[in-house]
Amino acid sequence: MSADEDATSRIERLIGPEGVEALAAATVMVIGIGGVGSNCAEALARGGVGHFILVDHDVGEPSNLNRQAVAWQHSLGQKKTEVMRDMIADINPTATVEVVDAFVLEENVDAIVSDYALRADYVVDAIDTVSTKLALAQAAQEHGFWLVSAMGGGNKLHPELLRFADINDTFNCRMSRIMRKECRKRGIRRLRVLFSTEEARAATTPEGQERGQRGGLGTMPYFPPIMGQMIAGEVIRTIVGLKG
Repeated sequence: MSADEDATSRIERLIGPEGVEALAAATVMVIGIGGVGSNCAEALARGGVGHFILVDHDVGEPSNLNRQAVAWQHSLGQKKTEVMRDMIADINPTATVEVVDAFVLEENVDAIVSDYALRADYVVDAIDTVSTKLALAQAAQEHGFWLVSAMGGGNKLHPELLRFADINDTFNCRMSRIMRKECRKRGIRRLRVLFSTEEARAATTPEGQERGQRGGLGTMPYFPPIMGQMIAGEVIRTIVGLKG
């Protein structure tokens, strides 16, 4: 880096000083600090977002090492939110980070929204539980806050088939299909989502497990990080007024 450059100088060349100032003043809430959420938060920190609310209750596990920005050998067993807070501080020491040590469930969404989401300029839903995602979408419709929701990335290989859309325009995504149906039932008229148009591959049966036994979804190491980066781009463009 030359003497006349700082961490945001290359961003400023694209969005101007006003855009950089808008990002520094913005608060983004990331719910779920897993493969999508941790990589999204990292990109937002590198993008100059000044204030974060990070929500999760999980600790790092060995299975997280293939895709999560907070997963390192030295961080296994630590709270993901705390590792992410330290990472953000190392990237941008001037950023403020509020950690919420909680699982967001359908029954506590209202409290999370009233205590935290209504203070955010944008909320990122990077959780896996459909009932909670629906409750967040309902709250966003009722309260009018910006929300983007990550759909499923398991058993998929081609990130070039990811796209943003309203939930009603999604296809080839099992989670989106469930969400569409439930959104109609609950009167949720719109929801911005990132989904994949790729048909999910059939998972292989792990050694020692009989075919037909339930197992976890397969995940490629690049897929959730790319989803997180794409969502960070959506958030940044919205904050600085460059959507579309």
